[in-house]
Amino acid sequence: MAKKAKRQTRARSKSSPKVRSRAKVARKPAAVRKPAAVGAKGLQSVAAGFTANDAAASIKWYCDVLGFSVKERWEQEGTFLGGSVANGGVTVNIGQDDWKLGRDRKKGQGVRLYITTAGDIDKYAKAITSKGGTLDHEPKDEWGFRAFGITDPDGYKITVMRPLTNK
Repeated sequence: MAKKAKRQTRARSKSSPKVRSRAKVARKPAAVRKPAAVGAKGLQSVAAGFTANDAAASIKWYCDVLGFSVKERWEQEGTFLGGSVANGGVTVNIGQDDWKLGRDRKKGQGVRLYITTAGDIDKYAKAITSKGGTLDHEPKDEWGFRAFGITDPDGYKITVMRPLTNK
């Protein structure tokens, strides 16, 4: 039976951190490493993707009216293709229509975003209208939420809601 070689150890003070030799520790590439959230399972997030008649104008509307900020801007060979806007944990990707399906194609049919917020719904609705936004309906209580609706420039419906609390 072969004897195991005794591993040499170096004395270290209790206050100094333990250091591993880089030769002995194989690190996974960034793309293979597990996410920092230990125990998180299943789907983690979603981002809607919309096609817009005028992506630049739509991105401006999401920023100016709904309070989003530009996360990414997409260009190819100097041509603007769209971008990504975000507000808190909500991301909306907005792409410029390439018109391959025709210029008269109606957008937004059968699509609605449901966005939950921890903020004051009435205050947010008032901020939107003060910036020129038009609500589909004022904030109201139903189905356990206080919510309002708004439609973006391309016809995509958005419901912003906050769960009602028991008082």
